[in-house]
Amino acid sequence: MPSHDDAHLFEMLILEGQQAGLSWITILRKRENFRAALDGFDAEHIARYTPERIAALMQNPGIIRNRLKLNAAVKNARAFLDTQAAFGSFERYLWSFVDGQAQQHHFKSAQEIPVTTPASDAMSRALQQRGFTFVGSTICYSFMQAVGMVNDHVVACHRHAACQAAA
Repeated sequence: MPSHDDAHLFEMLILEGQQAGLSWITILRKRENFRAALDGFDAEHIARYTPERIAALMQNPGIIRNRLKLNAAVKNARAFLDTQAAFGSFERYLWSFVDGQAQQHHFKSAQEIPVTTPASDAMSRALQQRGFTFVGSTICYSFMQAVGMVNDHVVACHRHAACQAAA
């Protein structure tokens, strides 16, 4: 479903970065652990994490203990705050990649769903230029799906019409 809440969008971007190379179900099962470990995905707190805090997080078996991904969460929190300040909201910035409207697709099978699009390519490049990491085009497209920027439910799925109506 389309999300326009900055806090939710930040959380999903962090989780998508954590998911890189792993299955989404792994991240879903660890989501509450991440929420507890990362101060409820509070960007202002995460932006102030020190190397000592990252070292402590590396000991937490409830989350993905990948130093590059944890450091990316800190870097992305700082970039998120800068982007919010520059554009008035993170939501306004991100949704500009789809002209403020959820893209409605009408795929008949899962095999038709792309892993990247020109919009996810553009988002990836722009986020990287703003200082974000773990935001390749595939991660960005998965993020766009997760936050309802694109409706990639196949037309036979019971969620397709509901997501289309919510857009």
